[in-house]
Formats: sequence, C-alpha cells, structure tokens
Amino acid sequence: MRDLVDTIYRTESRQVLATLIRLLGDFETAEEALHEAFAVAVEQWARDGVPANPRAWLVSTGRFKAIDGMRRRARQNASLDELAKQLESATASIDEEQQKDEHVEDDRLRLIFTCCHPAIAPEAQVAMTLRELCGLTTEEIARAFLTKPATIAQRIVRAKTKIREARIPYEVPLEKELPDRLDAVLRVIYLVFNEGYSASSGDSLTRHDLSGEAIRLGSILIELLPETEAIGLLGLMLLQDSRRAARTTPTGDLILLENQDRSLWNQNQIAEGVSLVQRALSTGQVGPYTIQAAIASVHAQAPSAFTTDWAQIVALYDLLLQAHSSPVVELNRAVAIAMNDGPAAGLDLINEIFARGDLENYHLAHAARADLCRRLGQTAEARASYERALSLTQQEPERRFLKQRLSELSD
Repeated sequence: MRDLVDTIYRTESRQVLATLIRLLGDFETAEEALHEAFAVAVEQWARDGVPANPRAWLVSTGRFKAIDGMRRRARQNASLDELAKQLESATASIDEEQQKDEHVEDDRLRLIFTCCHPAIAPEAQVAMTLRELCGLTTEEIARAFLTKPATIAQRIVRAKTKIREARIPYEVPLEKELPDRLDAVLRVIYLVFNEGYSASSGDSLTRHDLSGEAIRLGSILIELLPETEAIGLLGLMLLQDSRRAARTTPTGDLILLENQDRSLWNQNQIAEGVSLVQRALSTGQVGPYTIQAAIASVHAQAPSAFTTDWAQIVALYDLLLQAHSSPVVELNRAVAIAMNDGPAAGLDLINEIFARGDLENYHLAHAARADLCRRLGQTAEARASYERALSLTQQEPERRFLKQRLSELSD
C-alpha cells in the first residue's frame, strides 16, 4: 500500500496541491493539508481499499484536515474559527465537483500564473513553479540554475511570502494582461520540459512525467493564448520529445543523436511539431522558442545526421544569437559549425567561450570540447575535458557514457 501511495503521490500530488491552493488560498496551508491527506491514505486505503477517484479523495481529505486544523487553533485565535467556517461554506460542493472531475480552468495553469506574477522576482518565479507545480527538489532546481540549493530555498521562501503579503490572486489573468505575463510562463514550462528531457540527476536520462507535463501545459496554454512563441515552444517540445525512444538503449545507456535509430522517432509528434513550427513561422514575428523549434524541425526531417542540412542549422543559430544571445547558444552553434565546417572550426569557438570564463561548470560544454578534441586526435586534451565533464554531471547514463569514452581513449 505504501508503494501504491508513493506512486499516486508522484503522479497526482501536484494536481492535488494546485487544487488545494485554490480551495484554501494559501501555499503553506495547502502543502500541510496535502501531506496530511497522503498520511491518512496510507492507513485508510490499506483498511478500506483505494477509492475510485484517488485525486478527489485526497483533495477532500486535505481540505477537511486543513479546516479541522484551523478549528483546533481557533482556541487561541477566534479569527481562525471564522476562516474555517468560510472555507467550509465556500468549498461545500467540492466533493461533487471532484468526483465529476469538472474544472472550468486547469488548476495547474492557474498555479503557473500565480507563481509567475510580475511582483515576484524572475528567478524566484521559475524556482517557485518548478518546486510547487512539478515537485522538483531544491537540489534539482539548483542544478538547473547552476547555483546552490540554499539560494533556491531562499528564493522560494521569499516568493511565498510575497504572494501572501501582496495578496496575489490565484487565478489566470485577464485576456488583456496575458501577453505581459507570457514570457515568464514560457520560460518555466521549458525549464520543466528540459528537466524531463534530460534529468539533472539520477539513474534515468529522462523523466517522462515532467516532459509530458510540460507538453500538456504547453497545449493548454496555446488554447488559452495562441501567441507565436507559445506555439513555437509547443512545437519545440514535441520535436525534441519525439526522439525519446531512440535516446537510450534497453539498459538505459545514452545514444547520441548521430547514432540513433530514427525509425524509433515518434512520427506523429514530428508531424504535429513541424506543423506548429510552420504555423509560428507564418506569423513573421518569430522569437527564440520558434527559432529553436525550426532547428529541431531540420533535425527531425533529416534521414540521418550526415544528411542533415547543417548550413541551415548554423544560419538558424546565427538568427537565434540575435534574438537571444547566450553562451549555451554559442556552444550549440559551435557544435553545428563543427558538423558543417569540421571539428577544428568548432573547437576554436568553444575555446573562445572558455577563454571568457563562460560555461566552466557546464558539463555539456566540456563534453562537446572533449568530443572535438577526440576527433582531431588530441587525446590528452580530450581526456582532460572528458574527466572535467564527468566531475560535473550527476546523471548516471551520462556518467557511464563519459567513462566509456575515456576507456576508448585509453584503448
């Protein structure tokens, strides 16, 4: 039973939390209610069996636990008793609503816009949403940000305090306010997808629950707000996710793009992704997500890595640098140039990035440099870069891959 509850926690807890926040109006109260509901579930489900709708049961139990807790504390604070009565009255129909699973708006989408409110600092918006909406640990978020867990924890605490003190509403903004709020939401959704597409740590390369959640949220978003960049982002995620089945061996080892069995790529996702890219490009107002989606589209439609139109990909990266310049974009462009013009050209560009002091703690940059050095026969340089990449990654499939590359250099 505990294993079953753990499984339901992984798959349902974020939806339960989002709904509890809507019902209770407070993050901390909702989180406490969530954990109490799951604690009750372990005992009660073992005795009475699992309910037909576990999510609805957990929401209802969490709500009652929160109200009971307020009443207990009302002995010292009379205002809590009144609040408990208001909550009970306001959510009286929740059981029927949950059993029918009828929701006018998705609670998780509502939660994203709350976490991404402009009153909250941008870095805290992302950290807050990844923690509360997707259940990532502070350590996982810290690795995504290349920063310390304590820093992420402080950002989340400050964000919650801001939401409470500023009385930030838990709602999807009005239509006229949506465009200004969109950038932060897109950034959050893409970071969620990236954590699922290439997990920051652990035994698996991917976390399908997170990438699937990001795609689902992206689909909801373009229904709500069909802006070009929202369409481009959904296309990008679908095209990247289409390669999932080909990215690892049956034992979970990493397979590089150039070695993947492209017959395993999900053609339905590719077709939908390419269609979304064309739809976004047709607006003539492209941004970073649409350009990245266009790059992914070129990869997805190429029969092999060696027949890929690398010149077009380099041109798209040039455009991406104009729209959104960053060392990571420069790194990806350098890899594309290496494929188009040879490894020496790409290595020069990567060395320039390191010379500026950028990406020193980014394992993929060192892995890319190592690969180009290996192709050029610079064995000592390749070994040093592989070892540096190995020291920086905490994902087991990547660690095995890098160790294999080092072994091949020794051979």
